[in-house]
Amino acid sequence: MTAVGTVYLVGSGPGDPDLMTVKAARLLETADVVLHDKLPGPEILERIPEEKREDVGKRAGGEWTPQEYTNKRLVELAREGKTVVRLKGGDPFVFGRGGEEMEHLAAEGIPFEVVPGITSAIGGPGTAGIPVTHRDHASSVSFVTGHEDPTKEESAVNWEALAATGGTLVVLMGVGKLPDYTAALRDAGMDPETPVALVERATWPEMRVATGTLETIVGVRDEAEIEPPAVTVVGEVAATRERVVEFLRNRTGELDSPDAAATPEGEGGDE
Repeated sequence: MTAVGTVYLVGSGPGDPDLMTVKAARLLETADVVLHDKLPGPEILERIPEEKREDVGKRAGGEWTPQEYTNKRLVELAREGKTVVRLKGGDPFVFGRGGEEMEHLAAEGIPFEVVPGITSAIGGPGTAGIPVTHRDHASSVSFVTGHEDPTKEESAVNWEALAATGGTLVVLMGVGKLPDYTAALRDAGMDPETPVALVERATWPEMRVATGTLETIVGVRDEAEIEPPAVTVVGEVAATRERVVEFLRNRTGELDSPDAAATPEGEGGDE
């Protein structure tokens, strides 16, 4: 009988190959099969031989691989004796459905290992010069999804409570729903002048940043044509970028480029 293989639930980080863990990079070299999401950066995916890659990604409004298929495929491959990497952007357990896959593997008797990655919720803003916590501005940070399971009868995210919590709010997968939750935060009493930043494709070669306020950020998004994947940062820390960007070097060692779009004159945001 063929020995059962092992499944590795691997976080690839926000996209820059240099930000992968040493273990993640080694597993990509030695795996028999890599089942990957849409979010690992293109430079990471290009390092994986095409014959070893299987795209099982999900993208709102686009291609969609059912989770049930992915769960089943992981078990099938492992039972063939293969070493399988389930490659995810960021960290497997930060809105990456790694928890669901781990439980399914355990229920099917499949050995697995979790390899954490740098979550884009922290690494994305950090790369753009935005700390999610700051002693002068934010002593707490909340991470929420902007794209919940569409089968839920009602949202599990309490925007009213988040508005009252203070600190920093980081929204993942929230580009499309930006008008909804910025309005919800304002309705809940959050100051419309609260700084907001959108970090698109953080650490990727095409990385862009757009900044504004809770009142203006939807217009900034539209003007800059910001698209997923992007991280939204709401809170005073988002204004930190304005004070450091002149000296911020990007991954190529060059000074960071200007933001993707200027906020309309007189409405705050980056100059």
